[in-house]
Amino acid sequence: MTKVSVILAAFNEEKYIENAIRSILNQTLTDFELIIVNDGSSDNTLNIINSFKDSRIKLINQKNRGPGACRNNALDIAQGEYIMYLDGDDWYSRNALEIAYAEAKSKDTDFTFYQMINYDNDTGRKYENDWFSLKIFDESYENTVFNIADFKGSIFDLSVGVCQKIYNASFLRGIDARFPEGIFFEDMPFFYYVLLKAEKISIIKKCLYYRRKHAESITHVVDWKFLDTVPAGRELFRIFIENGWYDAYKFDLLAYKINGPRFALRDIKENYKIPLYELIKKDYCEIKEGPYYQDYIDNLGPVKKKFFLDIIKSKDYDDFKTLNQEKSSPP
Repeated sequence: MTKVSVILAAFNEEKYIENAIRSILNQTLTDFELIIVNDGSSDNTLNIINSFKDSRIKLINQKNRGPGACRNNALDIAQGEYIMYLDGDDWYSRNALEIAYAEAKSKDTDFTFYQMINYDNDTGRKYENDWFSLKIFDESYENTVFNIADFKGSIFDLSVGVCQKIYNASFLRGIDARFPEGIFFEDMPFFYYVLLKAEKISIIKKCLYYRRKHAESITHVVDWKFLDTVPAGRELFRIFIENGWYDAYKFDLLAYKINGPRFALRDIKENYKIPLYELIKKDYCEIKEGPYYQDYIDNLGPVKKKFFLDIIKSKDYDDFKTLNQEKSSPP
């Protein structure tokens, strides 16, 4: 069996895809397959992919269906013992696969975190942040295996990014782990499902992954993609309810579900504010008529609770702005 399947989803990545592919082909661990999913690119991405002649590359060429469908389709054909993910504008350190595989294999983990570092494409500056540096895990988590029952902090302070982990393929298939399709922020519901199903987790306090920040990055520009903070949050809520995890995590889950669209509505480009408001209002009005409304009222902090109720009370976006004079947005 191949040791690692690397799944690379690419949509219009002609500026960066060559570097991403080379970072895999030049790995110190050579027993891998690279599954590239060209997600209906309209630029030169496909031609660049086809310029590589390496038997370890498998190409899925599909109409544009979004990152969730790309990753699901690639996982369906992956033959590796372990699964890793790479975005088309990022790259791995040269020994990333070797280090990640050795850790996951030796500890027989369901998945393993590793550190990432940010790269500013405009300046060339590399910089850390606490999230991607795994600062939330102190030294007691190093060189050991744990599960979420052993975790001392809030699970909603963890990095949800799918590219920051190596996963046991048998574990993913055994729990039928799938990405939601047709939306962005698909990492988030996938991560929490995998996290709460995992029995064996470990961390690697080494930077294995370079995360490029540039003008087109999904997290850099708060545009129409952030409309999907609403359906992604609904999917997350469904997962917690259906798996019996809601009561244990209710307080933090409700805050997390409110905060995503709240911050998105604050920061999104002006021409998307009304469409996002309308999606949030529809969601909150359905919550008001459902069995969990009182939990929101009882468990949300004052700022999030005011946002929640102001959305419900408001007639339209302008009315909401009048009701919700929020000058700052504490966590």
